[in-house]
Amino acid sequence: MEAAARFRREARAFGSAARRAADRGGTTLVPSCPGWSMADLVFHLGGAHRFVLVVIRDRLPEPPDLPTVARTESPPSMEGWPAMDGTPSAGPIPSTLLDWFDEGVERLAEQFTLHAPGDPAWTWSREQTAGFWLRMQVIEAAVHRWDAENAVGTARPIAADVAVDAIPQTFEVMAPARRTWSPAPPGKGESYRFVRTDGPGEWLVRFDGEHVRLEDGGQADVELAGTASDLMLFLWGRLPADGLDVQGDTSALDRYFTLVPPV
Repeated sequence: MEAAARFRREARAFGSAARRAADRGGTTLVPSCPGWSMADLVFHLGGAHRFVLVVIRDRLPEPPDLPTVARTESPPSMEGWPAMDGTPSAGPIPSTLLDWFDEGVERLAEQFTLHAPGDPAWTWSREQTAGFWLRMQVIEAAVHRWDAENAVGTARPIAADVAVDAIPQTFEVMAPARRTWSPAPPGKGESYRFVRTDGPGEWLVRFDGEHVRLEDGGQADVELAGTASDLMLFLWGRLPADGLDVQGDTSALDRYFTLVPPV
């Protein structure tokens, strides 16, 4: 499946879960995103979509002006929308928020089909391409789809094609970024092996000083085995290690989220 289709699939599934929460009425909290309600999560993900849409559409070489994005990408009426003041937004989810989210999904998916992965675009990473945003938004939509489904019932696993890409992306992109965004100690050579049990896939990551390195092989302090979905969800802080087969030095495992601070 093409990446743009993966994005549309995951984002639409997120929207469906959000509408189920809206149909219930009241406030739906999101356990895997502490301090957020479903309305907050819809606003967050929809806002990310609009931000990326502007960057790719306008081929921006630098980040867009946030007030301008907010002014041009918000609907005329925002009555009842989340205030994002640090507390969960209470009350029913406004239908205008859900419609705005759905429209943003389709517009961003269209931009992903109109632009080649190598087209230049500003990003917060070293890779300055539209393809970076496509990869990132597929993963983010999948994680938040899981969050939303978990909040209204039972979350389906992350699709294997997404999870298998998200695991190395964690070490190539997210772990170095998270170490920059939040204080993190230098690595002392800690090594972790992640082994997929529902298909081929094995990843060994080592932390040396400020460097996060994916290696082809070698010894690891601790090994974690599980489905691709469960490994991805662990790395994104959604599932505990209890659900994985853990072998080796558990003290190294306890240190992982110190080396890679949660976002």
